[in-house]
Amino acid sequence: MTYEMAHRSVAGIWRTLGTVDAVHGLYYLLMHALFALHDGGLTTLRLPSVLATSAAAAGVGLIGHRVAGPRAGLFAGLVMPLLPAVQRYAQEGRSYALVCALVVWATWLLLAERWTGYGAVMLAACLLHEFAVLAVVAHGVTVFARRAGQRGFPLSRRAFTWAAGGVAAGLAPLAVFSTTQSAQVEWIGRPGVSTLAGYAALTAAALVCRRFRPAPGVRALALPLLLVPSWLLLAVSYIHPLYVDRYVLFCSAGLALLTGAVLDRSFPDRSCPDRSCPDRAVLDHCWSRAVALVAVVAALGALLPVSLELRTPQSRKNDVTAVSAAVEAAGHAGDGLLFTPARRRVWTLWRPADFRGLTDLSLGRAPRSSHTLSGTELPPDRIRGRILAAPRIVVVSDLPGQPLDTDAREAVKRRTLRTYFVSCGSREITSALITVYARPGGCPPT
Repeated sequence: MTYEMAHRSVAGIWRTLGTVDAVHGLYYLLMHALFALHDGGLTTLRLPSVLATSAAAAGVGLIGHRVAGPRAGLFAGLVMPLLPAVQRYAQEGRSYALVCALVVWATWLLLAERWTGYGAVMLAACLLHEFAVLAVVAHGVTVFARRAGQRGFPLSRRAFTWAAGGVAAGLAPLAVFSTTQSAQVEWIGRPGVSTLAGYAALTAAALVCRRFRPAPGVRALALPLLLVPSWLLLAVSYIHPLYVDRYVLFCSAGLALLTGAVLDRSFPDRSCPDRSCPDRAVLDHCWSRAVALVAVVAALGALLPVSLELRTPQSRKNDVTAVSAAVEAAGHAGDGLLFTPARRRVWTLWRPADFRGLTDLSLGRAPRSSHTLSGTELPPDRIRGRILAAPRIVVVSDLPGQPLDTDAREAVKRRTLRTYFVSCGSREITSALITVYARPGGCPPT
């Protein structure tokens, strides 16, 4: 989707944003400018995310250095790119790695009390993705939860309030307008028990880490950044489902900071005897440090298979290249092509040549000419007529178990296929199901 949108004209992008995907408008315009400089295909598409992840790791290292010392900063900066979620979005052509990097550097500016810079960088993050505003809430917890005389962050509450207000005011027009496109997130379901259990376990682990007595600055900064945005979004999602883990990818910075501080406290500086330097030593006995070392090695070992798997095509939830190849292999010249739901048509936009021998039976106007993401579809009666006129159809759909769209066009597709056609076989490609339908007796013998 990013690739296709970035290759539209600025006027075309602008007109599309008026109907759909306004929340990603700034990112599409940035990528359009980048492709105008160098159209390097997938390399150009993914390079911003790779560079942003590197910048985020560097920023986390500097923040850790500032609030907990050089070794904690080094550990935190090294942990950040090892986190599976960070690795995943470091290699995808989406805005989330950029948002994460901006939030990290806004946090550094917060600590430096560079309020104009903080407001500008934080606003840029929010304009790339609105839910970055949850990081402002986490920063507010850091600023306002500090007690008088407490060590850590002597930050100006008044200056933060003005900066946060500026971010909110700058984001407000986009936030208000994007509510008119709320149908885009109707596919999001309420958080399941596994999601809640996972965050409850993460919260418990983060609180347990306090026994290692990380620097007060780390506790005041990392815990809100790690926990507040995610729990707020989860809570809101029981009123209006909005929670998707990538929307709060920047929370990984809080996890990296906390982990770096714990590692620092777990392995005291050997140049200072434990009992003579109690502030640098938490684990008093060698066996405890050995246990901590084994835990670190085990964690890194557990992450290695995940890291390797994330670098394979099978890790992609929507591998559009694989979907294109599967449709090309399944279809014959003159076959019909059907997308159900229609939004899955975006899977064709990366390599449209793979679909040129097939007839898109429900398409009224193509995405570019209609200034939409997935094109506009014909009325239900015309879709039904075109399906019935096709002896053989390649259908691209979601995997079984996904919610079915109730739109009349989608209902007529499913009903007509079920009534007049039989399945000749299916193939699952990541989150897509490729099925060939034919009239009874029209499937090749097996």
